[in-house]
Amino acid sequence: MFYEVIVDISNSEIDKVFDYHAPFSVEVGHRVLVPFGRRQVEGFVVGKKESSDCKYDIKDIIMKLDEYPVILPEMLELARFMATKNLRMIDCLRLFIPSKLRGGRVKILKKNYLSYNTELSLEEALQLLPKSAKAQRAIAIRMQKDGIVGETELNAEYSPTSVKALVERGILIRLIQEESRIPDSLKRDAKVVTLTDEQQSAVDTITDGEAGTYLIHGVTGSGKTEIYMNVIEKVLSEGKTAIMLVPEISLTPQMHGLFRARFGDEVSVLHSGLSDGERYDEWRRLLLGQARVALGARSAVFAPLKDLGVIIIDEEHDNSYVSESNPRYFTSEVAEFRAKYNQAKLLLGSATPALDTYHLAMQGEYKLITLKNRVNKKQMPTIETIDMRDEIRMGNMGVFSAPLISALEQTLKDGNQAMLFLNRRGYASFKRCKSCGFVPKCPNCDVSLTYHQEDNTLRCHYCGAKYRTITKCPKCGYEDLKEGKTGTEKVVDEVKRLFPNARVLRMDNDTTKTKDSYVQILSEFGEGKADILVGTQMIAKGHDFKNVTLVGIIDADLSLYYSDYRSAERTFQLITQVAGRAGREQKPGQVIMQTYSPRHYVYGYAKAYDYEGFYQKEINSRELTKYPPFTKIVRLLVLAEELEEARAGADKLTARLVTLKNKKDGMRNLQKMSAPLKRLRNFYRYQVVIWLDREKEEELMPYIYQIANEGNTDKVTVFTEINPQQML
Repeated sequence: MFYEVIVDISNSEIDKVFDYHAPFSVEVGHRVLVPFGRRQVEGFVVGKKESSDCKYDIKDIIMKLDEYPVILPEMLELARFMATKNLRMIDCLRLFIPSKLRGGRVKILKKNYLSYNTELSLEEALQLLPKSAKAQRAIAIRMQKDGIVGETELNAEYSPTSVKALVERGILIRLIQEESRIPDSLKRDAKVVTLTDEQQSAVDTITDGEAGTYLIHGVTGSGKTEIYMNVIEKVLSEGKTAIMLVPEISLTPQMHGLFRARFGDEVSVLHSGLSDGERYDEWRRLLLGQARVALGARSAVFAPLKDLGVIIIDEEHDNSYVSESNPRYFTSEVAEFRAKYNQAKLLLGSATPALDTYHLAMQGEYKLITLKNRVNKKQMPTIETIDMRDEIRMGNMGVFSAPLISALEQTLKDGNQAMLFLNRRGYASFKRCKSCGFVPKCPNCDVSLTYHQEDNTLRCHYCGAKYRTITKCPKCGYEDLKEGKTGTEKVVDEVKRLFPNARVLRMDNDTTKTKDSYVQILSEFGEGKADILVGTQMIAKGHDFKNVTLVGIIDADLSLYYSDYRSAERTFQLITQVAGRAGREQKPGQVIMQTYSPRHYVYGYAKAYDYEGFYQKEINSRELTKYPPFTKIVRLLVLAEELEEARAGADKLTARLVTLKNKKDGMRNLQKMSAPLKRLRNFYRYQVVIWLDREKEEELMPYIYQIANEGNTDKVTVFTEINPQQML
């Protein structure tokens, strides 16, 4: 028997099958150690066959690295599917296992316990011990009563020497047990919920319906999570499994608490915020069938579950579901593949679906389910638009408008809570010399450095570089430096200045670096230990706090003027999502939205919660301008350490693509240009952007992938992106 192995080396030249023998039984999906050249490397068995036509001497697999196959047959098929999207097979296989499993850097946690030997009576045990051994006798008496105790705990309470002596005398027996490292979650009580008519209709439509894709378009607070749990309950009763995806890691502690209250140990959580041990244990529970519901962020779509009955993508519009680092993939595409493979149902849920998704539902490709009412029958929060230009004319140059200050004052007076949303972290977006205009920039990236007051640093939010802040201009020596646009740090400072007695929490990438920070912040706010939560988009989605009656949107324009055809869509989605955090229980909600462009059409639709109206306007505009979903945009991003090499690489790609355009129909347009961020992480960046007719995508993409691959050299790297989420 010959075994086909892909070695664990991320290199396009060797990303192919190599044949090996094995002097022992090996299954497809096993992780193995193999000789490769002069080295021994890890690899994955992806197939086996009776004969081989290899020209090289076939060597033996050295050993299996795990007791059982770690790659399911379904995941091998998924890897082959993803490889057709111009991804390396080995990069796909790596997605399916915990990263620290490679190289044996994480293992099963085993703990030593000590048990009293029940074959001995206490009297017999004490007769074996000298009367002078008071500690040993005390341990024997304690253990005969308690039964089993952790050896570490017993050693800490008494002396390891005394404990060891009892083991050697046979009075205590050592037991070794596996320990599961269970991630923290927000504790929630299991509740019996009576579904509304809308919710029950949605559950019936899904559970009685055929396999396929369902879009649940429901206003914030309409009870989509309860629908998800009812569907999962039905799936589990049929002996199948489920995957539940949320867009932000910050949502997983809250959702994990809900799901554990409902499904207990059937739930396993997967996301990048777990410790290596926790992630390995949770992944292993799923692989071995000890848990049947995988909950987590984007990476949980690769959960090693068999017999999937449903995959749910909550807040499906969120761009965090698109991987923009290698390997690049769309979570929705992976989910669609797995749903079809298992004849399962795929549920997409959102109050503000992506236009592409809603368009497919309008075309009948997805089954549309609409929820128009909140479960508590309450009205959606009122949204008041504040023209910040008027505030400036009245002499208010601060962060907060007068109406927002007044609303915060009333909220605190009433004993309620507020959330303040600003999708910009740090204290100020830059520092600038008022005399010569100098702005400190990142030496690795084509961006200004953000000022962080809490540790007095200037930081790059792209490459992570950090520098001590400047107090005077290094160019001209001028000491009066202007600060750029406000970030979350400054918002907190302003709140504390205006309301010194208010208890304030901040939630952004800077305050959630430690493993348990999400749980700690959300627990404190949920338990009423803080009055105001300031945050970035982490606080905009999914959170459910019953005492939040006010939401303040500090700068609604922030995402509106990006050079991106999705900017209006993203702005509408963010406003609607963050507004939905207010008034979720019995107390009415209020939203105050600050903008410098109050007449922009997006704010009118957002204020009225009119998704259908916004969709119609945007889809008409997209059809006119031939943007997605009416075309496919493909970006070939060219990276090189030297500017001329990046430009030359883009020129070569363009020439090849022009030739293809002249030979094949379906390429509407083709443009070469420097990327908006000309330099990032020490790489210069050029891009070639192609507009394809949708019906020609399957025919043309193999040629485009081939051209992109041939553009890779030892000095130039080319990435292919379809409908890129951000054209940075």
